[in-house]
Amino acid sequence: MADWRPSATSARAHRARLNALLRAFMAERGVLEVETPVLARGAPLDPGVESWRALAPGGAAGYLQTSPEYPMKRLLASGEGDIYQLARVFRGEEQGGRHNPEFSLLEWYRVGFDDRRLADELVELVQTVAAAHPRWLRPQPEVRRVRFADLFGDAFGLNPLTCSEQDCADVAAQVGLSVAGNLDRDGWLDALVSLVLAPGFEPDRLTLVHDYPESQAVLARPSVEHPGYALRFELYWGDMELANGFHELTDPGVFVSRREQDIERRRRNGQAIPEADRFFALAMHAGLPDCAGVALGVDRLLMRLLGAARIDEVIDFPWGRA
Repeated sequence: MADWRPSATSARAHRARLNALLRAFMAERGVLEVETPVLARGAPLDPGVESWRALAPGGAAGYLQTSPEYPMKRLLASGEGDIYQLARVFRGEEQGGRHNPEFSLLEWYRVGFDDRRLADELVELVQTVAAAHPRWLRPQPEVRRVRFADLFGDAFGLNPLTCSEQDCADVAAQVGLSVAGNLDRDGWLDALVSLVLAPGFEPDRLTLVHDYPESQAVLARPSVEHPGYALRFELYWGDMELANGFHELTDPGVFVSRREQDIERRRRNGQAIPEADRFFALAMHAGLPDCAGVALGVDRLLMRLLGAARIDEVIDFPWGRA
């Protein structure tokens, strides 16, 4: 018999407290809370993200948002300033100890910030929240900061811009990593970082990884200092990825070029190609202000604060009970 009961009873009050603290952090800095649609006509084309398609009884179709990024950037392009949203988002083919198809995301944008300044604010948020409750775990005060190229090169002796799929497969075999299916180079980079490198991060320390290859940062602006890389960062607490941020791309020509590359990669991988979000494309051409944005997984942050091993410990009705 299916279990109808909620699975996260002990975490419920902690989630409410965390949400209140996140809102207070933003309010203190004058960042405006906004709401945007969950259902949209178009979807991201990033090969690393799969959208859920929703069908109406009359035959109309749309996509459940994988992130509020596109409509929030439309607000920015229309002249709105610093904004944030506590959103419910949906991603296909994501389920496991740290994944649920529906989850909570805190996403915010700061006009005039670059990736480094926003990464500092992200760390401040996590440290501030963690210190707000005596029962919550706290990361070490010192943060490890490392460029993607150095992290990858020091561990494997490979250049992430020039290594081949076979180079990555050889390294995976040497460390005993077995991956099902055929991966392209970006797929291998993701697998080696998440399954080999991240498990070696200090468990009680925050790690900021900066400057990802451009092929893994479709909406981040290119790095002038490091050609071939883009101004993207990720924050880990121990081996768990918490957040992903960009110094946002504002060049519509680069956006169109990268979007076509993503479509081609989806074709090669045999992935479905959803309808592109034409409203977002129009907003990019109208002009996005110089800004930085980041998305923080609220469920994962709550897992770390409580020392939970599985995401269903912090979600009342995970997929299977929803």
